[in-house]
Amino acid sequence: MSRPTLAVTLGDVAGIGPEITAKSLLHHPEVREYSRPVVIGDADALRNAVAAVGGDPASVNPVESPADAADDPAVIDVVQTGPSLGHVPPGELSAEAGDGAARFVIAAVDLAKRGLVDGIVTPPLNKAAMHLGGHAWPGHTELLAHEFGVRDYSLVLSAGELSFFHLTTHVSLRNAIEGITRERTLEVLRLMSAFARAQGSPDEPIGVAGLNPHAGENRLFGDEDADVLAPAIALAREEGINAHGPLPADALIPAAVNGKWKLVAVCYHDQGHAPFKAVYGDDGVNITAGLPVVRVSVDHGTAFDIAGRGIAREASLVLALRRAAELAPGWGHVWQASRSDAR
Repeated sequence: MSRPTLAVTLGDVAGIGPEITAKSLLHHPEVREYSRPVVIGDADALRNAVAAVGGDPASVNPVESPADAADDPAVIDVVQTGPSLGHVPPGELSAEAGDGAARFVIAAVDLAKRGLVDGIVTPPLNKAAMHLGGHAWPGHTELLAHEFGVRDYSLVLSAGELSFFHLTTHVSLRNAIEGITRERTLEVLRLMSAFARAQGSPDEPIGVAGLNPHAGENRLFGDEDADVLAPAIALAREEGINAHGPLPADALIPAAVNGKWKLVAVCYHDQGHAPFKAVYGDDGVNITAGLPVVRVSVDHGTAFDIAGRGIAREASLVLALRRAAELAPGWGHVWQASRSDAR
């Protein structure tokens, strides 16, 4: 099987994105065995990072297009995107860095639309910096969805065979509750069904976490589980989707971690992220379901407190590269399946 070409966006250059990119591509030659990584970002910021991790800045190889990449384990190929950001200090909130981080993603999407890359892998950006830079998106997921022009999508945390799909993500808890509608719940359950079907498990059970404690406890702790989630699950089952719930999250999630469930729908950001990160740490990645190409991200932030010191761990990015390479060849089936489920 040919190795997929992966666009690796550099993230916020004031954070650890450049460092973990440098370590992943220079210290892990096995990455080249399953992928052709090309950085979309800034050559000068990358040279600074290579020096910080003890490498030779001359290993950074600017190219015009992914097709021009040297594809050499001793070289980091980078498509320069916009003006140099080599002067941006590490560890500081920067509008320039925030603008660059968004610009790198937009450029990667353009390459994917033109068929020049097979997937996108994203080191972390800083949401506040991105806003300062004039890009008012809650995060990577929403920016990618906008650039690809898709409406039905979900943030997915994945480790091994377990995947957490999110009904809502980067919004306040109050807005998350308002955003959990029957329509949104059914939309995500259809995405989950498409994801499972395209991977050869069309009848994979889907556990849906309740919004309230004890999934509402027969309306003692809120009406949303009975009035919103349960009817959406019933509609999904009528469509042949093997969905179950709503189930108390404090029972469902431990059961999933112990192998009972492979697909779990959670209601809001921290309901999924907090237990997932506590259990899996660097062993997890973030996937966006509903895009025409695979996108996989690290499951951590920009870590401004240690940026520029060369000590950031690259394990999550290496895992993201591997996961993207594994998913990319068959992602067209996932995309088509999710489109066939669109109503």
